[in-house]
Amino acid sequence: FSLSSPFTFLWQRKLCISEHVHVVLISFQWSHCLEKPSTGTIGALTWSSDGTQFACACSNGQTLLAQVVNRHLEWHNLEAVVGEDSIIRVKDVLTDAEERLELHDRIVKVSLGWGHLVAITPLQGFIYNSRNWTTPVTFDLKTTTVSLLLLTDRHFLVADNVSGLLVYSYEGRLVSTVKYPRGSVASLSVLTVSISVDTIAIRDKKEEKVVHLFDVASGKELREGKPLCHKVEIVSLSLSQSGPGSQRQLAFLDQNHDLFLTLVRETTPTQTYQTVSLGGMVGSIAWNDSTNMLAAVTDGRLAVWYHPLVAFTNKDLLPQTLVRQEDSNFKKSAQLVQFVGNCCVLRRDDGALITTSVSPFPAILHQYAASSKWDAATKLCRFVKDPALWACLAGMATNARDLNTAEVAYAAVNEIDKVHYIAEIKALPSAECRNAELALFSHRPQHAEAIYLQAGMVYKAIQLNTDLFNWERALQLALKHKTHVDTVLAFREKHLTELGSKETLAKFIECQGKVKIDWDTIRSKIENEENRGLQ
Repeated sequence: FSLSSPFTFLWQRKLCISEHVHVVLISFQWSHCLEKPSTGTIGALTWSSDGTQFACACSNGQTLLAQVVNRHLEWHNLEAVVGEDSIIRVKDVLTDAEERLELHDRIVKVSLGWGHLVAITPLQGFIYNSRNWTTPVTFDLKTTTVSLLLLTDRHFLVADNVSGLLVYSYEGRLVSTVKYPRGSVASLSVLTVSISVDTIAIRDKKEEKVVHLFDVASGKELREGKPLCHKVEIVSLSLSQSGPGSQRQLAFLDQNHDLFLTLVRETTPTQTYQTVSLGGMVGSIAWNDSTNMLAAVTDGRLAVWYHPLVAFTNKDLLPQTLVRQEDSNFKKSAQLVQFVGNCCVLRRDDGALITTSVSPFPAILHQYAASSKWDAATKLCRFVKDPALWACLAGMATNARDLNTAEVAYAAVNEIDKVHYIAEIKALPSAECRNAELALFSHRPQHAEAIYLQAGMVYKAIQLNTDLFNWERALQLALKHKTHVDTVLAFREKHLTELGSKETLAKFIECQGKVKIDWDTIRSKIENEENRGLQ
């Protein structure tokens, strides 16, 4: 059909268009339905505040009211359809069992996932458990306008225009209230808000380069209120749904369609977010519901990172954990709907749903690693003989500090230098030294320094910085702890002599005439430090 001078109105991800006597409901690129009411020319239209109804002003003096019906929801073996009579029909496709859930008011929002169905009416919320559909848990609402409903494993999020963002448990208990820093939550959508079992991520309404991160239990902003700041405007974001809080990851897309990943709860000395790039030309993303696997539609292909967390352990392994699938259905405009189990569901630009599967073995490997069953994980990799699985196991074992398994896995992917380095780490006498070297192995020198300082190994922290040519930090530590100042000055002087350069750092120039450099004394002090570390 063609449109000339249409009236349009957008509500989140739905677009309603009227042209003369036609009304079209569109979502993304495809048309949901086309209606031709006998009301004459349609002059104007608008959505209701909750996005479930819209009204049209017609030339014959009538007002046309329409309601969005037949909303389909799927999760694992459950399928739910929202009818026009405020009835939700749920079907278990494995047993063909059907349930009829009748609500006595208009359904504003409904979501299905993690064994629960949550339905919101203008006055109440209803929580159904998939094991018992007959007795829902109910809770009251303070407002008739709910603009967003998101589910996770233990909680769900309700965007209330009066109270802000409310987090409830599936028992109907209010867990926390998140005060959105930019006022009204009506503009928030599934693209700009994400929730996991312990974290909430919200893109800023005005500064679209900024993401605010909150703790689910307390509702307070993480890292003393310091948000994540990106260089380009962010268009969508998503939090990982499984694993411990220390491994919680945030994936986000910017306006350039570049995909980035960050650890939201990692503590660094500078309180900054470590962000890595996963690739470009990405259209949409989705985390797996039960493991930390990430799927994306990139350049007309489906890409799945079996273990994206390896980007923070050994970025060299990241390409080896990536698997791409090519299909004529995976066009650039295809959108990822969900990633459940080992199945990815995509929606094409014509609205058709496409389901594709990925290997089931990475999910099993994640389960073994979460349970610290490293022998079983190694046997699985030997059975499957997939280099991608070995790369995942190497990253998982390194992150869990299981050096024996990591050594075997790195050998399987021909990372011989990593095998030798791990063997040297295993030979270190103390746990603190091993942990610090593993932090260095993961390209996190600040963490290694913090480990040394916490263990009282000041010389090791100083030596770490001199080895990395971080001279100013090495001198700062030496002056602060009043030890090995001459050692830092001596190695700095030796370094400049080898380069044929003169001193340019003000702190070193200031200390040159005040501290006597005696190499015999320095070597003796270093030997004493090394002997003390071997005890």
